[in-house]
Amino acid sequence: MAEHPAYPVGLRLTGRRVVVLGGGQVAQRRLPALIAAGADVLLVSPEATPSVEAMADAGEITWLRRPYAEGDLSGAWYALIATSDPVANAAASAEAEAHRVWCVRSDDADRATAWTPATGTSEGVTVAVLTTSARGRDPRHTAAIRDAVVAGLSDGTLVAPHHRTRTPGVALVGGGPGDPDLITVRGRRLLAEADVVIADRLGPRDLLAELPPHVEVIDAAKIPYGRYMAQEAINNALIEHAKQGKSVVRLKGGDPFVFGRGMEEVQALAEAGIPCTVVPGISSSISVPAAAGIPVTHRGVAHEFTVVSGHVAPDDPRSLVDWPAMARLRGTLVVLMGVDKIGKIAETLIAHGKAPETPVALVQEGTTAAQRRVDATLATVAETVRAEAVKPPAVIVIGAVVDATPTTDQP
Repeated sequence: MAEHPAYPVGLRLTGRRVVVLGGGQVAQRRLPALIAAGADVLLVSPEATPSVEAMADAGEITWLRRPYAEGDLSGAWYALIATSDPVANAAASAEAEAHRVWCVRSDDADRATAWTPATGTSEGVTVAVLTTSARGRDPRHTAAIRDAVVAGLSDGTLVAPHHRTRTPGVALVGGGPGDPDLITVRGRRLLAEADVVIADRLGPRDLLAELPPHVEVIDAAKIPYGRYMAQEAINNALIEHAKQGKSVVRLKGGDPFVFGRGMEEVQALAEAGIPCTVVPGISSSISVPAAAGIPVTHRGVAHEFTVVSGHVAPDDPRSLVDWPAMARLRGTLVVLMGVDKIGKIAETLIAHGKAPETPVALVQEGTTAAQRRVDATLATVAETVRAEAVKPPAVIVIGAVVDATPTTDQP
């Protein structure tokens, strides 16, 4: 007799009884989706993992702390059988069959009346992957297919042309520190949907090569006028293209709100009545040190880290940084945009009590193929920058964490 494939269907479980037998790892993996579906979940198990117990404590599920007993599936619409007792599993499966309750068995898929697909979601779409028969079922294979489809939907590489999402307005997207793989999934998807991309010099440039030919790419670094006027020109470009009904992405390096002038752009768009979405990005202040093997915090070494801008010198009246306070901190100091001012910064920190031998690391072009790390101390960093020809962009890390290694003690 020919074996028939499973019939795929989506169950609407909101407010409906679902019984889960067993509180182990299978339940821990499956319960969140059942809870998210709004199911009335009854867990029957003498014990549970800490995560499952936390769901019961939070009132997300009802937990009967005992083994399975006949009648537990009464009133159920769906059952998940995942105990370590094969006798109990067989008895519960028989009860489900007798009462026409769709039943998944973690121990014997061939004897189940339902299978759990490998599922994933992306922007309101649920992807569920099932093999065609019980024979030769390989969860790794279905999971790999699921992951590939969800990834394609998330980053915009798998979208039917006539169903391409297109939302007029502006998205401020934090592109991360430079490595194109470090942009968020949402940021990558919005890039794939864009009509216009206005990109910073420090954004992940490699992603621009993936854009379709019709996408207009504007290099923000080449917008004319001085620094202030350049920002005003960028704001005007965002507004102009958005008012034409286009989907505009402002691609920034790092995070839009970490020394990225992101709020200035949000304010300009709000004044113009343009809808704006902000997509956070991985800040170079933490990701670049990590890529160079430096933890900005480390147990027994640093309990805090502070990120400051070094684009103006400590003695410049425009500086808003309390440098004497920075010198008193015991934790890590991360300086962005400070390569050309590091001599004056180091001098000021030492003058206010920071030890001259405090370790310093400069990580240039962090997370990219050109990344390099140069180490020094506060006393030597100015000369080291000149001797090693360190150039922006570089993240500067000041503090004992610079010397942390995989063998560093953690008292």
